[in-house]
Parts: sequence; C-alpha cells; structure tokens
Amino acid sequence: MSQHTARRGGAAWALVITSVAGFMAALDNLVVTTALPSIREDLGGALDDLEWTVSAYTLTFAVLLMFGAALGDRFGRRRMFTVGLTVFTGASAAAAMAPGIGSLIAARAVQGAGAAVMMPLTLTLLTAAVPAARRGTVYGIWGAVNGLAIASGPLIGGTLTEHASWHWIFWLNVPLGLVALPLARLRLAESHGTGARLDVPGTLLASGALFGIVYGLVRGPADGWTDPVVLTALSAGGALLAGFVLYSSRAAHPMLPMRLFRSRAFAGINAASLLMFVGMFGSVFLLSQYMQGVLGNSPTEAGLRMLPWTGMPMLVAPIAGFLSDRVGGRPVVAAGLLLQAVGLGWMARVATADASYAVQLPGLVISGVGMALYFAPAANLVMSSVRPEEQGIASGANNALREVGGALGIAVMSSIFSAQGGYESAQSFVDGMRPALVTGAAVVALAAVAVLLVPARRKTGPAAEPPAGQASAPVLESTTR
Repeated sequence: MSQHTARRGGAAWALVITSVAGFMAALDNLVVTTALPSIREDLGGALDDLEWTVSAYTLTFAVLLMFGAALGDRFGRRRMFTVGLTVFTGASAAAAMAPGIGSLIAARAVQGAGAAVMMPLTLTLLTAAVPAARRGTVYGIWGAVNGLAIASGPLIGGTLTEHASWHWIFWLNVPLGLVALPLARLRLAESHGTGARLDVPGTLLASGALFGIVYGLVRGPADGWTDPVVLTALSAGGALLAGFVLYSSRAAHPMLPMRLFRSRAFAGINAASLLMFVGMFGSVFLLSQYMQGVLGNSPTEAGLRMLPWTGMPMLVAPIAGFLSDRVGGRPVVAAGLLLQAVGLGWMARVATADASYAVQLPGLVISGVGMALYFAPAANLVMSSVRPEEQGIASGANNALREVGGALGIAVMSSIFSAQGGYESAQSFVDGMRPALVTGAAVVALAAVAVLLVPARRKTGPAAEPPAGQASAPVLESTTR
C-alpha cells in the first residue's frame, strides 16, 4: 500500500465511517418493531402489511448481501460502498415521507437493497485500512457499535415514536448518511478483489435460494408451516441452494468458492455465526414483547431496562478485541457464546408474569457480556480465515448467514412460543416464552461448540502462514482512484 493510500485510508477514519454505516444498516433490522402500532394508526394497513414493513427490509438485505460483496470486489469496494450508502439514505428519506403503507413497504425493500451492498463492504474496507496486529482492537470497536445497533433497535424506535414521531426512526439515517458520504469518498482508500467477472449463474442461484428460504421463514409463523406458499418457498429455496453448492464446486470462478468451507476456520466461525443469530434474534424478539406486554413497561422503559444487555457491547467489545489480539479469537468467542447461553437460560428460569427487575438483571448482564465478547473476535476470525482478495465475499457470506439465522431464530422461537403459550394472558405468554428461551440458550451453546472447530491461533504478521488449505497470497493492493 502506498504512503498516499495509507494516509487517505487511515484506520481512524475508516473505523468512524464504517461504524456509522454499519450502525445504520444493523439498526434498521429491528428499529421498526416498537413503532408498528403508531404506523398502523397513521397509515392503516392489515396485520400482514405491518409485518412486511419489517420483513421487506430483512428479505432484500439477506438476499442481496453476497451480490453486494461481489459488486464491491469487481467494481471497487469504496465505489460500491458509497452507492449502497446513497441508496440506503435516499430510501430512508422516502420511508419517512411515505404517504401510505404500500409505499413504506417499498421504501423498506429499497433500504434493504442499499444495506446489502453497504454492509459487507464495511468490514472489508476496515480490514484494508488497519494493520493486522491492530485489527482485533479495531474490530472490537466496530463490533461494539454494530452489536449495540442490533440490540437497541427496539429502544431507539420506541423512544423516537413515543416522544417524537415514528417518521424519525427513518429521518435519523438521513443526516448520518449525508455526513458519511463525502467522508467515504475523501477518506477511504479504494480496493478490489480478484477482478474476475461477475458470476451471473452463481448470483442468480444464491439470490433465489436466499429469497426462498428467508421468505418461507418470515411467512411461516404467520401463515402456518403447511401453507402451500410457505412450503413452495422453502422447497424451492433448498433446491436452489443445493444447485448453488453444486455449481460453485465446479465453476472456474464462482462467486463463493466452496473450497473455503474446507477450511475449519471459515466453516467453524460461519456455523457459529448462524447459530448465534438464531438464538439471539429470537430471544430479543420475545423478551422485548415480554417486558412491554406482560410486565407493563412502555417502549422506552423496556429499552432502558434492557440496557445492561444491549449497552454492554460498548463497554466490553473493545476489551474483547484487545484480548483477541493477544490470545486469539477462538477462546474469546467461545467464552462469549457460553455466557450468552447462560444468560438466556437464567432469563428463562426467572421469567414469571410478575418478575421483578432485580431477578432479571443478572441474566441481562451475563448475556450482554457474552454478546460483546462474540462480535469483535468473530469478525477477526472471519476475515483472517481467507486470503485478502477473498475477504469481500467472505464478509458477504458471513453476513448472509447471520441474516438467515436471524430470520430462522424468529421463526423457530415464534413456533415454540405458539405451541406452548400465546397472547391470551400474561401467564400464557410466559408459558410460551420460557421453552423458547431455553431453546435459544441451547442453540447458542451449540454455536460455542462450532467455534471449537476453528484451529488454534497461529503466529500473526508478515511471516504468518496462510489459512488452512490455502496457498500463500500477496497483500491486496489499494489504489486511490
């Protein structure tokens, strides 16, 4: 990397810009949930319409993540990052000004498309700007911001809706985007992947597979798992996924080389990420409703009471990144996942129709520490498990699996909740939530086992060995176009 490139792509600026962009994209996963009653009051719409204000974003985000990463590798990561950020910011303004529920759903879908291009490139651009020896600490800060966005979405959405208007959950993105766009152009260094042509067949197969699977998971709890449309979507998605794996195993230049999964490091951390998001997303989905619907807290009160969980990444994740630089990411991630599982198990054990906040607090703190220990070292493990020119698609694949995990978590938890309880009474809600949280704890514990597949840390630095099963690769060059 040239000195000019190093100055332009300084680590501090890269961290600020990518953290802001990642916060915006992650926040919009759940920020709408606590605003749905107000949106319905203003714009009308049936229950299905309200569900789609959440699902439209999740669906396009998950489906286009790998395609967005591939675009960045082919046409320039900084260039496509700014394109995604522009689309996301413009769609946020359109959502804030939506005159009806249909236009809001359309704007949310476009938001998801912009986030899908922007989000995987945040990690790739950050990796290119930071020396290997400092990446754990920097990933810690990046992970803290993203973890806070995911978990605090209901709090921010509820607070803005309660004290201002639901429109502000979308207007919030606009000034952030307008500030980040010129900074990205001026302060981020351009970089590319292999320069290979876009893999059109692989892109179509992967996008179709993700669309079918995520659509089926999103609609399953509402429409029923035996609904013909849900069954068709899941079956078609599974078939296309099998076709994508088969095609990518034989293609000369596939979008996602299947040989990457022969690396224990890449396979292990991606399996852990999928399972982590199954357990965490499903639990947050139910616990935010429990605090409001059962314990009688307002949206703002519920968000504040969850701060020991949602705010912990801001305190602990930078320390986790520092530790991963010193002892390696595997033990830190495994410890975080085990703590997350213990915290969820605690909350399942103490949940009652009139549980005091004091008995919930230890579980919230333990879960918060666990989540914080996961995010930063997991990012480091993903990016260090592949060659530099493959980091873009590795980030896209990891983000796609996390989104599928989130959708699967909500679907699984909702199904367990419906089978064991319901919304008829406070006790009925608790009866459904407790086995769902136990399931979430078990899944997150299984994620900790998956991390143990990751090989023990090797020496890092210029003389470090390449990832398992891969040849040595030159350092990715950056240009300043």
